[in-house]
This record gives sequence, structure tokens and C-alpha cells, in this order.
Amino acid sequence: MIESSESFREMLDHVLHILPFALLFALPVAALGGLALYLLRRRSLASTMTVLVLTPVVTTLAGVLGISGFMFTPALTTMLLVCLLVALVTVPAAIVLGRAIARRSVWEREARERERAAEQSRRELVAWISHDLRSPLAGIQAMAEALADGVVCERSEVADYAQRISGESTRLSGMVGDLFELSRITAGALRLTMSAVPLRDVVSDAVAAQSPVAERKRVRVLENGEAWPVVSGSDPELARIVRNLVSNAIRHTPPDGTVAVQIDIDGDQALLAVDDSCGGIPDDEIGRVFDVAFRGTQARTPERSGTTSGGGLGLAIAKGLVEAHRGHIGVHNHGPGCRFEVRLPLAVS
Repeated sequence: MIESSESFREMLDHVLHILPFALLFALPVAALGGLALYLLRRRSLASTMTVLVLTPVVTTLAGVLGISGFMFTPALTTMLLVCLLVALVTVPAAIVLGRAIARRSVWEREARERERAAEQSRRELVAWISHDLRSPLAGIQAMAEALADGVVCERSEVADYAQRISGESTRLSGMVGDLFELSRITAGALRLTMSAVPLRDVVSDAVAAQSPVAERKRVRVLENGEAWPVVSGSDPELARIVRNLVSNAIRHTPPDGTVAVQIDIDGDQALLAVDDSCGGIPDDEIGRVFDVAFRGTQARTPERSGTTSGGGLGLAIAKGLVEAHRGHIGVHNHGPGCRFEVRLPLAVS
């Protein structure tokens, strides 16, 4: 027992003797490692993880060298080899782990951003429903009550009220249809029956369907292009895309303005371009044009009184349908207005 106590005391004295030398060499290395971590705080996570792993290894080496007085004994050589092996194993592992954590962090940040954007879209959609659906309902209710109470008696007035109720009902039905279509797209429930579709026929039919609206607003709709692309798609959904884009262009083009619809072939894609005369879209808004219920503010030409405003879903639906066809839709300011471009894959012959 006495020998054990003396051995422990001797070992403690030895540790206390070498501790200052170990700290003298190890603490500066540890401080440099901490400084390197501070300087790398804005760099890649892999670099930070590498320094974080190397710092204790190099600090241990420095402390051992300080204690041994840089006398390379077999024990010191063994310690150096062990530290080297540890570094060879831990540094690659730290790099791989750092990159994995960085990818995970980026994915989580993007997921949070998508969630915030989805929440913002839901709030805008609720606001849109509460305002735009309420307006035609209120008009229908007021006119129906006037007819029921006998406030309107003249035949011409009754016919006018009936026509206005019919118009508001049609508008309301269109909004509900847009909501249903958008819900199918966002829920991934849209099922397309793909076939070879001549795009020019789809465009001609959509332009013809929108001609009465354009004539009432005194807007010229021009259809240009000599190409006859055949795309792989679903005829009803392709018609909906073109109809929404042309309707949007007519709505935002002032009277006596022009809407141009162009068709072309670009490589292995069909190109559909719709130009309007809306006056352009501000740079801070052009990225939100396809968002649900977004209508823009000052740059677009104000609509005249008496025209039916859009619900803000047409472009969002067009974007969803284009992407369902594995195509791409974009917008940029062009000439007196803006240009919507749709690219769709050509049908395989």
C-alpha cells in the first residue's frame, strides 16, 4: 500500500512537471484552430468540419512533442504514426460529413422557403375567395331580392336584371371551375390523355373563341407564324393554356391595342408566344406573375369600367398545365407590353 501511494505521488509529480510544457505547446495550436474556425465561419461546412477534426489531433501532437523535447524516441514515433492514421481516417470522414450536413441544410432551407411560399399562396387564395366570390354573389342576391320584392316591374328592367344575373352566374361558375382546375393541379390529380396535337389548330380555335371579347374591347388579335408544329399533349388542356394566355393579353391591352399570337419551332420544341400591349410589368412583380391570385399593380394598363376582371388564377393554371406537359412557360417585357412564351416538346414522329 505504501509503495502504491509513493508510485501515485511520483506519477502525479511527473504529470505536474510536464503539464506546463504540454500546455505551452498545445494551447497556441488550439488557439490557432479556434481562429481558423472563426475565419471559416462563412465558408463551406466541409472546411469547417476538417479544421474541427484536425485541431485536436494537431494539438495532441504539439503537446507530445513539447513534452518529449522533440526527441524522436520509439514511443514518440509510435504516437506520431497513430496521430497520422487518425488524421487520415477522420479528415475524409469530416469532409464527407460536412458536405452531407451542408446538403441537408440547403434542402431544409429550401423546404422551409417552399412551405412559406405555399402558406403565402394559401392566404392569398383565401383572400381572393373572400373578395371575388363574394362580389358576384352579393350582386346576384341584391338583384334577385329586387325582382322578388317587385321593386323592378318594367319588362325591360326585368330583362336587364335577368341578363345581369345570368352574367354574374357565368362569372361565378368560371371562378369555381378555375378553383377546381387549380386544385387538381396542385394536388397532383391531373391526368392527361396524351396524343399528337397540331398546335396551330388549337391556337386558331382559342383565338376564335376569344374574338367576341376582343371585339367588344376594340383589341386586334393577330395570329402569325408559318410553322405547323405537332406537339405531344392533351387537346383540352392545351386549349386551356392558349385560351388563358390570350384572354389575359386581351384583358390587359387597352382599346385599339394589339395582341399578337405567334407559333414557331425551336429545335425539338414548339414555341408559342403571346404579346400584349399592357405597358410592361415592373421588375419586382414579374417573378410573381404566375402566383395564385396575383394581379399586379401599377404597370399593367388599368381595365376600363364595365370589363370583367380576372380572378388571378388563369396564369397559375396555365403554368401548371404547361409543366404537366413537361414544357416551360416564361414572361418578359417586350416592346409596348410583355411576352408570354410557352415551349412544349414536339411529338415523336
